[in-house]
Amino acid sequence: MPSFDQTRFRLPRGAPADAALAIGVFVLVALVAEGQRLSHGGDSMPSLVVSWLLIMAVCGALLFRRRYPVAVGWFTVLVTGAYYLLSDIDGPLVIVPIVVLYAIAAQGRLQPAVAMAAAMVIGVSAGTLAGNSDINGTAVFMLTGWLVAVVALGNGRHSRVAYAEEEARLRATEERLRIARELHDVIGHNISMINVQAGAARHRLKKDPAPQAEAALSAIEVGSREVLRELRATLDVLRRVDEDAPRAPAPGLGRADELVVSAKLAGLAVRIERTGAERSLPAPVDLAAYRIVQESLTNAARHSRASGVTIRIAYGDRELTVAVEDDGRGAAPRPAGSGGGSGIAGMTERARALGGELTAGPRPEGGFAVRARLPYGSTGEAMEWSDR
Repeated sequence: MPSFDQTRFRLPRGAPADAALAIGVFVLVALVAEGQRLSHGGDSMPSLVVSWLLIMAVCGALLFRRRYPVAVGWFTVLVTGAYYLLSDIDGPLVIVPIVVLYAIAAQGRLQPAVAMAAAMVIGVSAGTLAGNSDINGTAVFMLTGWLVAVVALGNGRHSRVAYAEEEARLRATEERLRIARELHDVIGHNISMINVQAGAARHRLKKDPAPQAEAALSAIEVGSREVLRELRATLDVLRRVDEDAPRAPAPGLGRADELVVSAKLAGLAVRIERTGAERSLPAPVDLAAYRIVQESLTNAARHSRASGVTIRIAYGDRELTVAVEDDGRGAAPRPAGSGGGSGIAGMTERARALGGELTAGPRPEGGFAVRARLPYGSTGEAMEWSDR
């Protein structure tokens, strides 16, 4: 049996929708007008011909409402007014300008919509003052209310659509920034380590070629394998169109030892100090902490000329504190527009996104330090209570 998605009814759109609307409104107006004509009787042939020509003209104008919305709006308002002045049949042709009025307001064209509504009210009011017995003050008041409601509904729809589009743009921008940050952290760290390892190997090969070449190539092989693995994992997440779980686990502090091994291959002596009771961290906090440590090691290897790095991870009751300190000369200042330097900004964005903060700068005793405070949030508090 075919699925519901393949067999469900779909409304027409675009030109077919306009044609369906024009035909539907014409049939409705024609049936009501013909019924009134049969009950009223005595209509002259010229009046009957004029009435039907005006009905067809107003309903036919709906075919062009998307291409020329304001022109079609004024045409339907004026021709509908002429219809009620020249025809003996009081058909519901006013439906057409009301429909067009809503469409114009829904497009955000509030001024033309208000002008058309005002013209309709003024025209009906003038007919009442001229002694038209078919229209009284109550009818004018009701028509005014309907027109105000139609314009308000159309403008409200425009506001909702505009808000939804702006929200979608913001989500797309945030997603692009998140992807850029992830790719920077995933690729930048490993490529930087490979670059450092290759540079160090080039200088060491002159002293002891064979062992140094083997060690350098081994380090580069490990680094390149890691960047390929993380790049594939990231691309796998980007390719997913449903909510299936990713094939590889998300990076976290449980893989901090891998960062230590990679940094040691680049010539850094790295040690990790953990304080507090270790716990299962919320995934966003765990990922942010891992990326901060990763980026800090990258900066230490590339810019500070450090030989030793200390990673301090403190598990608090409500937040995780991460500090990465090196004994180098500190990060070299970079000129504006040099194309680099997005690492600290990316780490700061990660911390702020979790309600935390990050500071980075030279240490008084020398070297460079990155310190981040990452609150667990509601997820972390729930875990804390569940552990009790």
